[in-house]
Amino acid sequence: MSERRALLRRTRVWLAVFIVCLALSGLTAFPLVHELHWAEDLLRSMGADGRFPALFEWIQRVRAGLDATDEKYPFVLYGTDWLAFAHLVIAVAFYGPYRDPVRNIWVVEFGMIACAGIIPLALICGPIRGIPLWWSVIDMSFGVFGVIPLYVVRRKIKQLEALTERADAPVPVAAAA
Repeated sequence: MSERRALLRRTRVWLAVFIVCLALSGLTAFPLVHELHWAEDLLRSMGADGRFPALFEWIQRVRAGLDATDEKYPFVLYGTDWLAFAHLVIAVAFYGPYRDPVRNIWVVEFGMIACAGIIPLALICGPIRGIPLWWSVIDMSFGVFGVIPLYVVRRKIKQLEALTERADAPVPVAAAA
């Protein structure tokens, strides 16, 4: 296998993992009410209510809020459906770099900018919405952990670009004797 094909394959593997994670992140936004019940039950069965009381209390509070919202104002949860949809749409956008990484590097750079934007969003909106700082740190970690594979992909795309430019460069013609 040529160096270019191997590099393209590794780039696509990284992109596929990122796409799958982004899509799964989106899909988990649909059943939030049920997920919070499952999370609370799981944490309770693991004894987390005694070992991590702040986490357990936060999960209970969020679950109670979602239950009340779902009961009285279910249309508010439509916003999380749009959040889920946005994740899925963004995941689809990464098919462009998967198909042609060099030409679509801008999508990867857009993703890196979006990951960076998570940090000020969490730091500004978290306190406004009463989110505990430690939970905002968890939210910010999605930006940090999301940018890592994108950074790797961008570096690989730049390597692909350099290999492509070398392959496309005109071969010097030897001077006729």
